[in-house]
Amino acid sequence: MFSTSRSAGPTGTTRPTSTRRLPALGAALAAATALIAGATAPAYAADPVPASTGNDILHPELDFAGSTVAAHEGVEDPTGVRPLDVTQTAGMDVSGWQGNVDWATAAANGANFAYVKATEGTTYRNPYFAQQYNGSYNAGLIRGAYHFALPDRSSGDVQANFLVDHGGGWSADGVTLPPALDIEYNPYGATCYGLGQGDMVNWIHAFSDTVLARTGRYPTIYTTANWWSQCTGNNGDFGATNPLWTAHYGSSPGTLPNGWAYQTIWQYASSGTFPGDQDLFNGAYDRLQALATG
Repeated sequence: MFSTSRSAGPTGTTRPTSTRRLPALGAALAAATALIAGATAPAYAADPVPASTGNDILHPELDFAGSTVAAHEGVEDPTGVRPLDVTQTAGMDVSGWQGNVDWATAAANGANFAYVKATEGTTYRNPYFAQQYNGSYNAGLIRGAYHFALPDRSSGDVQANFLVDHGGGWSADGVTLPPALDIEYNPYGATCYGLGQGDMVNWIHAFSDTVLARTGRYPTIYTTANWWSQCTGNNGDFGATNPLWTAHYGSSPGTLPNGWAYQTIWQYASSGTFPGDQDLFNGAYDRLQALATG
């Protein structure tokens, strides 16, 4: 296991990060209220807005793709990412934790894509979303928006609408990734949010079906095999429709959740060459463009 160091966040707080440093391989949305079912995404995201958390989301700045994974599943200590069967394309994911991102430097260092946290539950909006989403686009990255799920707070369709209404749209412009659902260990309580396995599967279906109806695309699903097995009963419904964004901090993607034969994106480290988490798209750049185009 790796020892950990701590790095400062945008407000001077600290976040545990792995000491490992792996080398890189390899028009945005307008005001979200303008998005309607089937609409294309305008050129830019809305200006940043103050985060509204409600009383039940205590630390949304600490909730990001993978924020719970290392504590539950650990971090391996490989010498580096093992070569995979096909060309990998380097990218990253960020949230409000990173604040304003230097996208020009990220692009110069080899980043080709980014997922940006837009929302959490039905009350939190990333106040840095516009800088991160528009900035990544302006630097030439293919980018998309993701939602941190809180399935015990409200239904899947309600949270899907909140994402699409606040940055999680899509258009077939070749630079916008499908919206993504980040569903992982509960940072506020019981691992599976108090839902039975069947109820969790139904929640994910409701989220996925609503995003499809609103945008024309099935959302990417971010999760881990461990969480998926515990909380969905290893359900295999989604592999044929939803791209998989899996997290495993080691030299390979490891075991995949049931239903998927391969990962579309692998989050392999919580820090490294780029700001935020380090990701690899499972294919060459033209395949990444194909995912964005639909």
